[in-house]
Parts: sequence; C-alpha cells; structure tokens
Amino acid sequence: MKNLFIKTAFFLLMVNVSFSQAWMTNLEIAQSLASVENKMILMVWEETTYYQYPVLVNDDNGNVVFINNLFEDEEISPLIWKNFIPVIVSEYQYADLYEKIKGKRSQRYIDKFNDDSIKILDINGNILNVNDTSEDYENISIFIQKYALNTEYIEAELQGYRQKQDFYSAYYLASKYLDYAMYMKDDVRADIIRLSKIYLEEAETYVESSKEENKLSLRQRVDLLGIQQSLIAKRPKKVLRQLKRMDAENVETNNQSFAALLYYTAYKILKDETNAAVWQSKISSVNLKKAQMIINLNN
Repeated sequence: MKNLFIKTAFFLLMVNVSFSQAWMTNLEIAQSLASVENKMILMVWEETTYYQYPVLVNDDNGNVVFINNLFEDEEISPLIWKNFIPVIVSEYQYADLYEKIKGKRSQRYIDKFNDDSIKILDINGNILNVNDTSEDYENISIFIQKYALNTEYIEAELQGYRQKQDFYSAYYLASKYLDYAMYMKDDVRADIIRLSKIYLEEAETYVESSKEENKLSLRQRVDLLGIQQSLIAKRPKKVLRQLKRMDAENVETNNQSFAALLYYTAYKILKDETNAAVWQSKISSVNLKKAQMIINLNN
C-alpha cells in the first residue's frame, strides 16, 4: 500500500511538473519522493513565496542572468526539479517542526530554520546548508553544483533510519554520512560532517534508554565516531588529543579496531611512521583502505 501511495504521488507529480512546474506543498510526500529519486529537498516557508525572490542563474554560455522571482520563472523551474524535490511548507506546520528540534540544535541551525532563505533538507528533514548565508542574490547554478547531491550511496542507511529510529539506525546513518563526506569538496564536506553530527548526537541520546547490557561500549562507539569527524575535517592533532582524553587505548574489545584505525590514520597523516606502525597490525584490510582514503584527503 505504501509503495502504491508513493507511485501514485509520483505520477501526479510528473503530470503536475509537465504542465505547471508548481512546487510541492506537502513535505511528507516530498520526503517520500526524494527518497525514491535519491535527491535532496529544496524547501522554503510559504510566507517567503508571498514576495518576489530574485536570484541569479548561469545561462548556457556561462553568462549570469538575473531572475526576478524564483517561484514564478518558467525556465528556472525545470532546473530546480531536475536537481531537487522543491517544496513550499505551510506556516501552520512551523510549530510541529520546531518542536522536533527544540533544544536539540545549535542556534545557527535554529536561525536557518527560521529565516526565509532556501533550505536543503535530507529525507528526514534535517537541514544541510546551515552555514549557507548570503546577503547577495543567490546564484542557483552555483547552488545546484554545491547541494544537488545524489544520495544513492547512503540510501540504505537513510531508509533504515526512516523506518525505525533507534541507536543503531542513527549511528549507522551518522557513520555513512561521514564516509559520504570524504567524496565531497571541502565546503560541502563541512556541511555533511555537521549533518552526521546531528545523527550521532541522536544516537547518543538512545544509549541510556537502550536495553543493551554494555552501554559503555555504545558510548565509546559514539565517542570514536565523533573523533573520526575531526579526522575527516583534517584535524589529526585534535584527534590524538581526543583519543588520549578518552583513554582510547583501553576501550572495550569490540571497539579496539575502531580506535586503532583512528590512531593509525592520525599518525600517518602527521608522518609519524613509528607510532603508525604500532597500530597497523590491529587494523583490518577494509579499514586500511578506509584509512588510506582519509590520509589522501588530508594530504
């Protein structure tokens, strides 16, 4: 029944796009379609559409063209639809959506949530472009190059979290987002890392309510993944400080391979071959490949 609903909504969407290019007005359906198409969601508040929203766009010759209103231009609309699932969200939904993030997000995130600018969401409704603020006209072509992400790489983890929110679904999605970040350019990588952190912080909240007997092991997994964020953000010295602070050399048995990966990678980035060699034998062949990716990223 759910698949039929999505397919029906998708058909109606395509008919709608073919003729009017109108944006969607149902966030839940937009999320479902974004899931099917492996796209991000481009969202604005309804009140934003009451006024002209001028933007820039590059034409086929590379010239910058001024568009008087993003929401009414017939030429730019197909471009938006090709790269995102665009949705206009009613102000009546504000209270419910705000309640979900109240006390759980940074002030910068809340400010982005509240303002009239374009917001890029993943299928779970979390904002990607939190730090994307501009007082000038937004160039939609540049915006597309930066944020029109194909989420097929993290599809399984996105779906797993969407179906059930618990420690493991939040943790695995946070981890997969970090892996995904390694394939991104520096500016987008920082955004992806911040998005990963949202899910990691959520995973942490599930630890205390978890029925797992070894909560210490789960806490350590959260801490280690948080440290990996610093590694991908090209801060190897901070990684070593964080590992020392949590006494990572003495973590639970099932977390030792993860700790070894972080130690080895940080030392290799810092060209400390002596200390790197101490940890190399404790890393699986799969993690050695991952370590090399992170090392290449930092060089």
